[in-house]
Amino acid sequence: MIEVVNRQRRFKVDTEAWTTFATKALAAIGKDQSSATIAFVSDKRIRELNRQFRSIDKATDVLSFPADGPNELNLGDIAISAETAATQAKENGLSFDDEIAQLILHGLLHLSGYDHETDNGEMNRLELRLRRKLL
Repeated sequence: MIEVVNRQRRFKVDTEAWTTFATKALAAIGKDQSSATIAFVSDKRIRELNRQFRSIDKATDVLSFPADGPNELNLGDIAISAETAATQAKENGLSFDDEIAQLILHGLLHLSGYDHETDNGEMNRLELRLRRKLL
């Protein structure tokens, strides 16, 4: 089960549509029996989270917080900055929705145990395949 919450006010977010997309993405990853929470937040809030958990004092696009211990049912939480997503969408020539979809997919892959910083490109290859399938 996916829960999507909107904790920012600057951008309209269709939580039902993103719940549906994230559910399909989890199934494509092979985690259709798992759950996760996705929160849309402001740049200010994601900067606070990034500083608190990664000691990086700047806003970022997406942060993933895996559940403690091995837990196939609850993968964890994802925070997405709607503001940073909108900026990146413009920079990358994407729609806001396409950028959000990519960030949700990226976050779900991290919650599923993938790490693009250490896996020699495995996560990136899978993410590109899933983008073609889901977007």
